[in-house]
Amino acid sequence: MTRLTTLAALCLATSPALADTFDMIKIDAGETLFDRECRRCHAVDSTDPSYGPPLEDVVYRAAGSYEGYDYSIALEASGIVWTPAALRAWMEDNKGFMPGTKMRHVGIEDRTVQDFILAYLTSISDVEKNKAISD
Repeated sequence: MTRLTTLAALCLATSPALADTFDMIKIDAGETLFDRECRRCHAVDSTDPSYGPPLEDVVYRAAGSYEGYDYSIALEASGIVWTPAALRAWMEDNKGFMPGTKMRHVGIEDRTVQDFILAYLTSISDVEKNKAISD
C-alpha cells in the first residue's frame, strides 16, 4: 500500500510540470501547423508583411478590427469576436461561417490540428486584455 501511495503522490506532484510540458508541445506543434497552413497569407505580427492581417493578439479580438487592413464588409460588420469557437469554425469553413469574406477557403477540418493552431494563437495573444475590451 505504501508503494502505491508514494506513486500516487509522485504523479500528483509532477502533473503540473507534465501539463506545462504538454502545453508547450501543443504550442510548438501549433506553430509548425500555423507555418504550414496559415503563414502563406498571415504573418504573426506587423513587422513581417503578409497578404492577410497579422494574427498576433487575435484570440478574443473583435473581427475586422486590425487597424490598417482592408477587410470585407461582411467581416467588418459581423460584430463577432474571435473566441476559440469562432476561430475553430473559421478554420474549418470560413466561407460558410462568414459569407462574403475575401479570404479563400482554408478547410482545416481535423480538430486536433485546430486545437494545436488555437494553442499557438492563444500563446501569442493577450487574452485577458482582449476579453476586457470585448466585454
